[in-house]
Amino acid sequence: MLALTSATGKLGSAVLSAILDNNLIDPKSLVVCTSSDPSTPKLQHIRDKNITIRHADFDSPSTLRTAYTGCTSLFLVSAPQISLDYNDAPLWSGREKHHRAAIDAALAVGVKHIYYTSLAFASPSKAGVMRAHIRTEAYLRDLEKEGKVGVTVIREGLYNESWALYFGYYFGLKEERRKEVVVAGDGKVSWTAIADMGFATAKILSEARDKWAGKMVYLSQKKSWSLRDVARMVSEVKGEEVKLKVVSRKEYEDYYVSEKSMERASVEWWSSTYDALEDGECEINDSTLEDILREAGREPKALEETIREMMK
Repeated sequence: MLALTSATGKLGSAVLSAILDNNLIDPKSLVVCTSSDPSTPKLQHIRDKNITIRHADFDSPSTLRTAYTGCTSLFLVSAPQISLDYNDAPLWSGREKHHRAAIDAALAVGVKHIYYTSLAFASPSKAGVMRAHIRTEAYLRDLEKEGKVGVTVIREGLYNESWALYFGYYFGLKEERRKEVVVAGDGKVSWTAIADMGFATAKILSEARDKWAGKMVYLSQKKSWSLRDVARMVSEVKGEEVKLKVVSRKEYEDYYVSEKSMERASVEWWSSTYDALEDGECEINDSTLEDILREAGREPKALEETIREMMK
């Protein structure tokens, strides 16, 4: 039995869909763990597949143990509560405290292998967004060395669909009127579509645990694009030039706090991502994703295709 967390989130739902659409794992061998009420109508499509649904709350260890009972493997998608990481959260105060709660609950009920979704940055990383991931990876490696659990770390690529976040919170898309977008750095990124990562992840989950045990793989395509490339693509779709302006982190933080009324703790946490981009942390040279897609007769989706779809 495989327990799946965050199966209604962007990545988790893509993984579940890939499993089901490609008949990779028997639905009766899956347990979807959700913080929602398992009887909610929004999960009816999962119930219709004869998949077990159990309540699991990161803040309630007993619900985690109950949810994972009878499972031999756990697919742990990183927790979404990024605000826990703000203000340089000390160890076990950031999102890693939720990850540890899930890991400890899994071990308590006899789970033998944990697949953890991290992010496609370097180790060590300058990006604050990686802090909780690196702490979680270290905890898992210690448990693995002690022989308590098998571990596979899947460093998922930066989503094609997240380009607007990196491109100066460009969330308005069609309504955006900015002719110049302020960022705190630039560098090549191996942007990768969620559906492609979902499929590759599903394939890993469906194969023998020993094949991936003890490994850390990056699921990113090899082609990369900079934020200047993004500006060019956005300009082409809009039919007018949108320029990229690179400033210091302090200028970036002050701009989005004062001009866009964003929370300072959030902007400060995020701004370190640009230091990582400048260092080339997100230009990935790992063929795992492309190899898996090629075996299935697929190719990675290009970033420009995603941008066109999102903006049209």
